[in-house]
Amino acid sequence: MQDTAIVSLSLDYAGFARPVATDPFPHIVIPRFVPPASLQAVLASLPDIPGGGSYPPSALRLRGAAAELIRELEGPMLRQAIATRFDLDLDDSLTMLTMRGRTREKDGQIHTDSTAKLVTILLYLNPATADWAKQDGCLRLLRGPDDLEDYAVEVPPVDGTLLAFPNGPTTYHGHRTFVGRRYAIQLNYMASGAKARHELRRHKLSALVKRFTPA
Repeated sequence: MQDTAIVSLSLDYAGFARPVATDPFPHIVIPRFVPPASLQAVLASLPDIPGGGSYPPSALRLRGAAAELIRELEGPMLRQAIATRFDLDLDDSLTMLTMRGRTREKDGQIHTDSTAKLVTILLYLNPATADWAKQDGCLRLLRGPDDLEDYAVEVPPVDGTLLAFPNGPTTYHGHRTFVGRRYAIQLNYMASGAKARHELRRHKLSALVKRFTPA
């Protein structure tokens, strides 16, 4: 695979000025956080992510605009924007970032994220197509743990949309079954403590294994 030229990405940090929504739990959605021109450059440089699991960036050998996007997401501007918007102290929080390129039939079940993750940020990189208009694969923020149809917000995974929320015991989310290509980046700011350290160690081991395992 040939390298892709580095471009200057423009991200919509001004979108964090919008109010934090509270139904069904505090969250913010920023459509086109990655604006169209930048998104086009990122999509052109993304590798074909094999399988349906989550891949650390180091397992994918990212280049060009995709690599620049990862650097930006792990940098200080996004951290400060999230900390300010949700009134959190994230100065000492380590980050854990993974990428997915496909979803499987078993994906999307209702869940809350691990308590080791203070904040979950999801960034969706897919072009808007008729597939997402059918609601399959669109993330739903749910009012409870039992009914995927009892949702307050539905986020199509398209056009550089960013979703962020602090984790808690009632931050239920999931999506209807979608099998196929679905590019997403998940970034977490991690809590301190043994559980977070264990997840970070597992994350690093996964990166090593996937980097040296043929697709």
